[in-house]
Formats: sequence, C-alpha cells, structure tokens
Amino acid sequence: MAEQSENGESTFTVIVAAVANLGIAAAKAVAGVISGSSAMLSEAAHSVADTVTEVMLLTALKRSEKPADEDHPVGYAGERYVWAMLAAVATFVGGAVFSIYDGIHTLTHGEELGDPLVSYIVLGVAFVLEGYSLRTGVRQMRAEADRARTPFARYLRLTPDTTVKAVVMEDSAALAGLMLAAGGLLGGQITGSGVWDGVASILIGALLVYVAWVLGRSNAELLIGRPLPKHVRAEVREELLSVPHVVDVLDLTTLIQGPGEVLIAAKVDFRDVSSAEQVEWACEDAESQLRERFPQIRRVYLDPTPALTQHRPHP
Repeated sequence: MAEQSENGESTFTVIVAAVANLGIAAAKAVAGVISGSSAMLSEAAHSVADTVTEVMLLTALKRSEKPADEDHPVGYAGERYVWAMLAAVATFVGGAVFSIYDGIHTLTHGEELGDPLVSYIVLGVAFVLEGYSLRTGVRQMRAEADRARTPFARYLRLTPDTTVKAVVMEDSAALAGLMLAAGGLLGGQITGSGVWDGVASILIGALLVYVAWVLGRSNAELLIGRPLPKHVRAEVREELLSVPHVVDVLDLTTLIQGPGEVLIAAKVDFRDVSSAEQVEWACEDAESQLRERFPQIRRVYLDPTPALTQHRPHP
C-alpha cells in the first residue's frame, strides 16, 4: 500500500510538470518567433524536451507497477530506471544540443531582434507555472525525506525515486533557464546586439547537459545495482544479530530494486545446537523484524552458513 501511495504521488507530480511544460513550450515558441530571440527558442526546445521526458517518466511509473511473474520473478521495478535513463537522453538531445547549436548559430550569424514584450510576458507566466511544478515535486520529496529520516539535500542525491528527482532537477533548471533567457533579452534590448541572446542560449544548453548527466548517472547506478547506504546496512546487520539463534552475519548483500523495494541476502551463522526447526523459525523472525523496521524491504533470503573458523564435520 505504501508503494502504491508513493507511485500515486509521483504520478501526480509528473503529470503536473508535463501539463505545465506542454503549455509553456507552445508559448515560448510563439514568443521566440515574434521576438527573434534564440534564447526563447532554446527555452521552447527545453520545454519540449521536458515534456517528452515526463511522458517517458509516466511510462516508467506505469510499467514498474506490473506485478512479478514467472519471467520476471523479482518484478518490474527496475524498468523505471530504463525509461528514466531514456528521459535523461531526451533532455540532452532534445534540449541541450539544440540550445547550444542555436546559440552558436546566433553568435556566428547574428539575429534580427523583434519586440521582446511578448517574450517577457511568456517568461513571467512560465516562471509561475514552473515554480508551482517545482513546489509540488519538492513537497513530495521533503515528505519522503522526512519518512526516511534523511536531510533533504542528501535524500535528493541518493533517492531511488528518480522520476521525482528528474522533475525537481528539470524544473530547477527551467527556472534558471528562464532567468538566463530574460537576461539575454534584456542585454540585447539594451545593447542592440544579439551576442547576449546567443550566450544565454549556450548557457541554457550547458545547464541541460549538467542535468542530463546527473540524472543519467543516478539511473545508471541503480540499473547496475546500488546497495543501501552504509549506515542502513549496519542497522540491517544489527537487526539480524538480534534474532535468537543467530551468532553472526558472515556476508550481507543489499540491493535497491526500486523506490520502496529492497532485496536482502545474507549468509548467517546460526548456533550449532539449534535444531532445523529453530533455524527455520529464526529465518521467519528475521524477515518479520526487518520488514517491520524497514518497510521498503520486500525480499529477504538467508543462507545458513558455518563460520569459516569452524571445521567441517566428518561424514
């Protein structure tokens, strides 16, 4: 139920961002054509890329909800990171490449500056809409950070919910991009030179390259396989050692499979005098305790293993 609630919050956050960006993209494109501003056209490409990104994120959320089956015994949670990775690529190709190209073209060929009034109005409206979308994403992420008892900045860096992270980072970049576009328009209006606009366009592209790189790296880490943070692993080990009949945890593997979905596998040394039934119930108790303390843990696999210092009994 907790995962479904988080998915519902994430879906709402992504939909808000997608609707806002779709309208903003159209308005920026019209304003860019009227004003002749390359920075405004770059911002339009930025918003189109963000819209495509959010469609991919919605696909990621939908497909990751599919239950486990025979062909995918641990579920489809990891598919979220595949689509989120593609979304990062879309941000790079659809926004960054176009913005940098358009900025360089403006610097080398110049541009005819038109009436910037429409662009200023569009930038103002876009700032309000992007700010609302960012507020929605930040509120969800703050709530998740509070539940995880983790500082917001650290949670943003390490969160396995890369869909909401993408919305927060892209909306933050969008607000910065809007200010850069406004600066380019103002510089061109004051000096009559399109250089300011071209530089603003290149800076917007550079900003998008950074966002795409951060999101791509985050998703790549989770696709490769990222463990729980070190302090959480220590708490998991501590919980296992508190179970009756457990003597030592010889090896502990943790794997984040998706937001709110963690796998635990451990080689555990049980008391030599414990019966098979006691070992079985100890494994059940360990799983129950871990899930109660860490609700995100979904699968627990314990392997009874003798300590290396013990001698193998003769057959």
